[in-house]
Amino acid sequence: MEIDRAIKESSDRRLQTKYNNAVYVIQRAFALYEFEQVAFSFNGGKDSTVLLHLLRAGYYLHKEKINYSNGNQPDCMLKCPIRTIYFECPCAFPEINSFTYETAAAYDLQLEIMRSDFKSGLESLLKEKPIKAIFLGTRIGDPNAVGQEQFSPSSTGWPPFMRVNPILDWSYRDVWAFILTCKVKYCSLYDQGYTSIGSIYDTVPNALLSTADSSSTKENFKPAYMLSDGRLERAGRAKKISSKCESTHVLSNGMDNTGAHRSSFLTASIIAVGDEILFGTAEDQIGATLCQKLYATGWQVAHIAVVQNDVDSVAEEVEQRKSRDDIVFLFGGLGPLHSDVSVAGVAKAFGVCLLALLPEGITELLHHETLPVPLIKCRNVIIFAATNICELETQWECLLELSNTPLVQMAPFISKHLSTMLSDIETAQVISKLRMDFPDIYIGCHRKSRAGPLIISFVGKNKIRVELAAEKLSRRFHAGAFCEFSCD
Repeated sequence: MEIDRAIKESSDRRLQTKYNNAVYVIQRAFALYEFEQVAFSFNGGKDSTVLLHLLRAGYYLHKEKINYSNGNQPDCMLKCPIRTIYFECPCAFPEINSFTYETAAAYDLQLEIMRSDFKSGLESLLKEKPIKAIFLGTRIGDPNAVGQEQFSPSSTGWPPFMRVNPILDWSYRDVWAFILTCKVKYCSLYDQGYTSIGSIYDTVPNALLSTADSSSTKENFKPAYMLSDGRLERAGRAKKISSKCESTHVLSNGMDNTGAHRSSFLTASIIAVGDEILFGTAEDQIGATLCQKLYATGWQVAHIAVVQNDVDSVAEEVEQRKSRDDIVFLFGGLGPLHSDVSVAGVAKAFGVCLLALLPEGITELLHHETLPVPLIKCRNVIIFAATNICELETQWECLLELSNTPLVQMAPFISKHLSTMLSDIETAQVISKLRMDFPDIYIGCHRKSRAGPLIISFVGKNKIRVELAAEKLSRRFHAGAFCEFSCD
């Protein structure tokens, strides 16, 4: 079976774990219910596309067990003709409709087309069909995911059925890792910069994927799988001013279509090369300091990693990040010793040779009178020679002072922090909904101790939006439930 084979041949251990857990849930459902008693909710989006192919794999493995127990050989081309619920909406993108019907035909899905609202459609369907369980593509972070488990009975007031959520713990990154690893078809809108698809009236391409070209009036976008921060997948959702389909709408992420706003989010990755960090004999203080400096410059750090003093390890990490982020910062492993492999790893990531110990054809030396040796820039990868915070401070200041510096000063981040003694259970659903209402604002939670207060952070580039998000949270609870907190 091609899906199962692609995952097993993959080197992505995280994806293999997610896959195995999801397929186990699916096989468990097929063991608990007759095939005629289960259904699959499909909407043509990326999550349900992943779920479709997980169902195919799970059904194949389930039938394989049965066939082996009966002495039969499994059919590798086995179809999964599961009853598939599709709610067709006049406001849906034509591409979504086309993809849904093409997919249903390709995999023999038994489409049940609904043209009413979700609840009414289910009530009618469950009266006619013996459905006891429905597979859903719900993921943590979705508005309706709070309190759900992999097997969750339907909510009060809804027709009774078991919600089966095989990808509940999957992230945005996991979804795209699966799609790209298994090479399955997906809706073409995702190649046009759409990262979360609703209706034609409340969805636009994600501005964070814009590739503005001053020489062209056409607005281009990178594909959805290039979004480095999955928490911002709903930043392309628009908020309607009125409930009518024909109404005017404004972007809920606070961005307009001007280049200044599109470029207000640039991302960076940080790669530390050092066995000593991985052995625990040295602490990575440079990475944390770089995060602080990038944040102060208005850049978003999308990823930080520590890799071995190994050419292939460096090359693999650089290759992944250089195409995803605007700048990659690398430090450690620089010099003449046998363990100094950073430059060679960068060269391998770009597919070039070393010439005079530097990547051939892509190297630019950034000279500054204060620095004894120049900084190394290989396209969008900058290599620091710093071995401590003091040296980093000097090299960072020199980088900013260069006339040809690649580090553009961006609009600064604005942050606000609230502290509360409310429990996680009391706040979880409200905060989850707030994240949907403010996709342009990072809303994060942490505790310094399990018995201590919950700290909720609001971070963005629009002070009014940050203040509004914090105020909206405070209004949902009794007076005095929250107090402002300083994270300095």
